Amino acid sequence: MNPTSQSTAIPAAAGTRKAKPWLKLLPYLVTVACFAYLYNRLEHAAAAEGTRLLPYLAKSFENVNWYYWLALMIPYCFLYLIFDSLVVWSVINWFNAKIGYTDILPIRASAYILSLVNEQVSKGAIAVYLNRRDGVPGWEVGSSMLLVMFCEIYSLILWATVGVLLRWNSFQPAFHAIPWIALGAAVFFTLFHLFFSGRIAPGVALRDRPIFRAFRLAKVWHYAVVVALRAPLVLAGVVVYTLALRLFGGSIGFGEMLGILPVIFFGAAAPGPMHSVAILFWVLLFPDRPGQMTAFGFVMHNFFIFFNAAVGLLFLRRATRELFG
Repeated sequence: MNPTSQSTAIPAAAGTRKAKPWLKLLPYLVTVACFAYLYNRLEHAAAAEGTRLLPYLAKSFENVNWYYWLALMIPYCFLYLIFDSLVVWSVINWFNAKIGYTDILPIRASAYILSLVNEQVSKGAIAVYLNRRDGVPGWEVGSSMLLVMFCEIYSLILWATVGVLLRWNSFQPAFHAIPWIALGAAVFFTLFHLFFSGRIAPGVALRDRPIFRAFRLAKVWHYAVVVALRAPLVLAGVVVYTLALRLFGGSIGFGEMLGILPVIFFGAAAPGPMHSVAILFWVLLFPDRPGQMTAFGFVMHNFFIFFNAAVGLLFLRRATRELFG
């Protein structure tokens, strides 16, 4: 615990800075646009089958074995909590403070409640928690959470590239750009790491800002370990989503899902309620089955966030006590 109030407080300027109104509205405007597109797409698909929208969507749920579906989703959600907390715990211990895994687990679980609206805000709550509980400077924890999100992006790029290369001919031509994106991301990471390690442009003041502290301290192996710790979640997600899609009448292999799911998860990471971008991506990737894909995406992604939020409620009392007590 740091006894000095100057170093433990989140900078006042950061606390008082307000986001522009259009930035606050943007996630909701994106959500409205996504659902407007889906409504129009589903309305036309229902009309083509000579039925109304609600009966058309209801057909996608008729033959789903919900017990089997829950047997897939519930363990996956708990697995996600365990490994997601492990990533946060590891990064905090590397760059901020020595803290037990059982101390991180409650706040990470409770932060899922905020993920109902915005995943980035939920990670910010972890910074506030550690600042008040252990006196860790808020900007420093925020820097660690930025590093976690940075590694999440690279994890998705890595696995999407592996999936596309394994089943190249099974993917739409648009997916063939993913390896090139990965190559560009690798070049960017090299320059990024050289900059923050001080090996290039040593006199630039940007590097010394508190929000980039974790990037200044991080070695290449830190990034590699975070990506490796997230690997079980990606692979488990591929298995769960592939099997669950079959319950909704879809049929793709694990290799195709390995290339598709990271792209879907990029959409799921977009700010906004209901994971609307991820649902839209399912329809865009499988345009011949808009009803099934809308139902599948809506159920999968929203069960995930609501179930995790419900688990977070179990830990909320302890997290609130430690945060405000």
